[in-house]
Amino acid sequence: MKYTAWGRFPVIDATPVFFDENLVLNNPAFESDSLIPFGNGRSYGDSALASRYIPMRNHDRMLSFDEETGHLVCEAGVLLSEIIEAFIPRGWFLKITPGTKLITVGGAIASDVHGKNHHVAGCFSESVESMRILLPDGTIQTCAKGDELFHATCGGMGLTGIILDANLSLKRVTSQNINQTCIKTQNLQETFSAFEEYAVQPYSVAWIDCLAKGDEIGKCLLMVGDFTDDGDFEYKAKKRVTVPFDFPSFTLNSFSVKMFNRQYYRKAAEGISQQKVGIDTFFYPLDAINNWNRIYGKNGFTQYQFILPKEGSFDGLNEILKSITESGKGSFLAVLKLYGPANENYLSFPLEGYSLALDFKIEKDLFKLLDQLDKIVAHYGGRIYLTKDVRVSRETFELGYPQVEAFRAFRKKMGLDTVLNSLQSQRLGL
Repeated sequence: MKYTAWGRFPVIDATPVFFDENLVLNNPAFESDSLIPFGNGRSYGDSALASRYIPMRNHDRMLSFDEETGHLVCEAGVLLSEIIEAFIPRGWFLKITPGTKLITVGGAIASDVHGKNHHVAGCFSESVESMRILLPDGTIQTCAKGDELFHATCGGMGLTGIILDANLSLKRVTSQNINQTCIKTQNLQETFSAFEEYAVQPYSVAWIDCLAKGDEIGKCLLMVGDFTDDGDFEYKAKKRVTVPFDFPSFTLNSFSVKMFNRQYYRKAAEGISQQKVGIDTFFYPLDAINNWNRIYGKNGFTQYQFILPKEGSFDGLNEILKSITESGKGSFLAVLKLYGPANENYLSFPLEGYSLALDFKIEKDLFKLLDQLDKIVAHYGGRIYLTKDVRVSRETFELGYPQVEAFRAFRKKMGLDTVLNSLQSQRLGL
């Protein structure tokens, strides 16, 4: 059967392999070493693609919840949206959430996802108290912070075993609404100043106009906020609209992206404005659109997300934005975020600095542009996010991840390298 990820590139032939806890992964039934767990299909590139994949979505039970501590034990196939729908009415929310709630708990751990509060709360692994993992020899191992299996699994892209279930720590909240402040900046210098000024806010994210030129390079709409204290817990997920068909490839071009960016920027009030918005509007705006990946056409798209250390972020971002502007291959989804210190996990993406994520449709010369951006990222000591990647070279990847050899050694020691592999792991020699 045909099989792909959210970016819809590449599309491959693959066979599902179902399991239960009694399965031994290196059983002779698994003749191929190309096997990877697959959650809800929301990673963008080839990190969850292999000739054989393990569907995890049907492992979706919530097993226990402690109302005093906020500890939730659930299976790896549970969606973040299901946690939100069950626990926001009870005054609990995820400690860390990415920009979509339509991913599984197992996927969130494997990607060690991050959100709008990384600068104060870190990655998703900070909310994981412990987890149970099925290993290739059929044993089930429980691990927690401080265990090598834990630090290899969080951010390990599904390459360290099958996550069966996890004990997550939720956070108490006082509402399902957010007090949002929107700051409109005129250039990259103002954008950086605004991020630093509002760093005390627990949540922050910016939409940036990646095709702005000259003195306007780096202008943005920065949204910061925190939960209100209005006691409103009557949460209802926003109604969703659907993109019913693939847009023609020519729909997205430098002109249409410029027009979108101009109108999106103009709709915000000048200076600083305040709004009260729901969690879906603040955290998950794109989840309101079913199949929004069809906007990029039948050839698919990729998201290029990189992070630069703080000391070089301004110069590096300025150089990258100029390169994108010159190429004309802009993105109307360009998201800038501030990050706190890196954690101990071998392959977790964040480090202290700034990250930019850009969506590009797959087209001629795109990878040539991204190779050019890779060189800038490497020059400034940055790295590429594996969950979004579909084409980075092994050399560029290794420059950004200093603990990759420890990860490879752990995989070999545990016999994982001959069982669990994806297209991405094979490309990068993981």
